[in-house]
Amino acid sequence: MRVMLAEDSTLLREGLVRLLAEEGHEVVAAVGDGDALLAAVAASGEQGPPDVVVVDVRMPPTHTDEGLRAALEIRRQWPGVGVLVLSQYVEKRYATELITADTTGVGYLLKDRVAQVDEFLDALDRVGAGGAAFDPEVVRRLLAHSAHADPLARLTPRERDVLDHMAQGHTNASIAANLHISQSAVEKHVNAIFDKLDLSRATGYSRRVLAVLRYLGT
Repeated sequence: MRVMLAEDSTLLREGLVRLLAEEGHEVVAAVGDGDALLAAVAASGEQGPPDVVVVDVRMPPTHTDEGLRAALEIRRQWPGVGVLVLSQYVEKRYATELITADTTGVGYLLKDRVAQVDEFLDALDRVGAGGAAFDPEVVRRLLAHSAHADPLARLTPRERDVLDHMAQGHTNASIAANLHISQSAVEKHVNAIFDKLDLSRATGYSRRVLAVLRYLGT
């Protein structure tokens, strides 16, 4: 894939450049702030925008939400570009904003996850393929924030496990592998989740998105 990076830590940025190059990805730009990232995407030229941008939430000059705002602007102007956001901490407002905006080609990982190289690369691949990838810790924190919500209390422990994996962006096949159950069992749990969340009359993939958003209390 063609990837652009925006990270103000030179050490982490150069480490990611080397890692991605070793994995066969083309890093077409590696910059230190959100404005530079937007400029790089806009100046992509004949090859077009990158497949994925990897961006830190907090970057210069204020170190608040510059990276997130750049990510949302990229999704607005270039909706085909996948966005993988990195954050030092679980920032619920930013995670919720990304999730509610669109879950196609979007991911949110804690920076600690980058050290787990296989997990980081898997998330990058999923986002680049148009899927979603949300850090399990981010999901857990969001769930803790909304644990009181109904009708979530109607879900069985196994259904909550399945929905937890759905919220991380896993497919049914991936959920089956992670939970060591059959894919048909996952499909039955997913249908039960739709019923209990009153989504059975919704059509298409939107039911899955709506279930995750309901689960996160957004």
